[in-house]
Amino acid sequence: MASMGTTSDLTRFAGTWALDPERTTVEFHTKAMWVLPVKGRAKALSGEAQINPDGEVNGRLVIDASSFDTKNRKRDDHLRTADFFEVDKFPTIEFKATQARPAGTGLVEVAGDLTVHGVTKPLTLQAEVSESGTSATVSTEVEIDRSLWGVDWAKFGTGLKNNVKITAHFERRQS
Repeated sequence: MASMGTTSDLTRFAGTWALDPERTTVEFHTKAMWVLPVKGRAKALSGEAQINPDGEVNGRLVIDASSFDTKNRKRDDHLRTADFFEVDKFPTIEFKATQARPAGTGLVEVAGDLTVHGVTKPLTLQAEVSESGTSATVSTEVEIDRSLWGVDWAKFGTGLKNNVKITAHFERRQS
């Protein structure tokens, strides 16, 4: 498995990539009422990336907002209501990557827009990218203040942090 290292390395990923949702994981952890640890998962629905020969990047990752699973049915059902994700109105969470640049050995800084609960805000994250043949894995861990996206049921203001870890597997499409 090779890792990205220098600016020229972005170009070796040139082409069209399709997400493999079955091999992609979306995990999160937070604290209920700032005390009780809560861990869970969600399902990636779809995604793709286009990397041009000059290193320009456009991509998208779509997560099923109704798939949040914390192993507590009552809590999971509550997450689907208007108190949190309001999945009847906002069925997906989407990250659209608009720019990427090398950020050190094996790391890429990815900038884009995250849409949660109908609210879109810019988000920049550090990702580790590795490849093996026609597959590439993009892994990132980011802390998100969900209240900035209107997901703040308890109305305690800012500081409602969630740590989100995504490991996305992509396959190169044949041209």
